[in-house]
Amino acid sequence: MTVLAPIATGRRTILWVAIAAGLLLLAGANAHLVYVALRSQPECVAHARPGESARVAGEYSAARSACSPL
Repeated sequence: MTVLAPIATGRRTILWVAIAAGLLLLAGANAHLVYVALRSQPECVAHARPGESARVAGEYSAARSACSPL
């Protein structure tokens, strides 16, 4: 029994280190996602405004545009 105890303890340690590494990776990925979402400021793109006809076949329009018309 004393021979098996260190083996089980070693596996348990490896398991907890792997869990901790996975949680750190998950937290880092989420932090990066929040950072990119807050720092990116996409500009307005050309699109058909509501009430206008599409300039190209298959062009869609935004339901409510956040950009003011030029």
